[in-house]
Amino acid sequence: MRLRDLAELVRAPAALSVPGDAIAGAAAAGTLGPATPALAAASVCLYWGGMAANDWADRDLDAHERPERPIPSGRVSPRQALLTAAGLTGAGVLIATLAGGRRAAAVAVPLAGAVWAYDLWAKNTAAGPVMMAACRGLDVLLGASRGAVRRAVPAALTVAAHTYTVTALSRAEVSGAAPALPAATLAGTLALAATTAGRRPGPAGVLAAWYAAGYGTAQARAFTDPAAPRVRAAVGAGITGLPPLQGALIARSGRPVHGVAVALAAPLARRLARRVSPT
Repeated sequence: MRLRDLAELVRAPAALSVPGDAIAGAAAAGTLGPATPALAAASVCLYWGGMAANDWADRDLDAHERPERPIPSGRVSPRQALLTAAGLTGAGVLIATLAGGRRAAAVAVPLAGAVWAYDLWAKNTAAGPVMMAACRGLDVLLGASRGAVRRAVPAALTVAAHTYTVTALSRAEVSGAAPALPAATLAGTLALAATTAGRRPGPAGVLAAWYAAGYGTAQARAFTDPAAPRVRAAVGAGITGLPPLQGALIARSGRPVHGVAVALAAPLARRLARRVSPT
């Protein structure tokens, strides 16, 4: 398995949307510090493991709908994909436990279970978007696990709501959608941006506006032309455009510099997505 094949299997560029979860959770809980990068690394491992498990579970479907993906194209064997998924999941739980102790493990283990439950069961059911939203919400709480977790619940719900919109769109990225779907997710995006921005002007408002402009524009295009390519582009924009929303949440927690730093992952993610698809 070549490195590029591995990168495609785990959707490597999409992982740039992941560290902001842990940082947003830690900032909200008041524990942003030396352990946060390790918790962010654990999140990335769990995300990559989930992507590999997703392709392993979808290998037969992808043979018909997306034959260019690593497994159906023959570049990665199902066994390699499964071992990669299991190894990255185990690494994620281990890193989280070493960094945050029992409290982090108490979040990382259910998070890992939710990721695999989504890939193996929930993805193609009505529970799919809710389950994926729960995964990203738990990811935010993993970053908060060393402190006051309750204080991070609003941030977790915000990231979960964003994830719900992306997952709902993703279910139509092969077949296309009715205009009502991108219209509904766009309304949700604008509501999230307005809520996160707050009433006072400042970094949080600027970052929330950046989030709304990037992801919102892609959804508006999908509304005017809800064919599969536009819907797929909106899904990609939702994945790579999450850092500004995370940055806004971090800025609202009193860490504007960290918030801006997290948001700057978005343009890099978009650039890398031109080489390796995030969806």
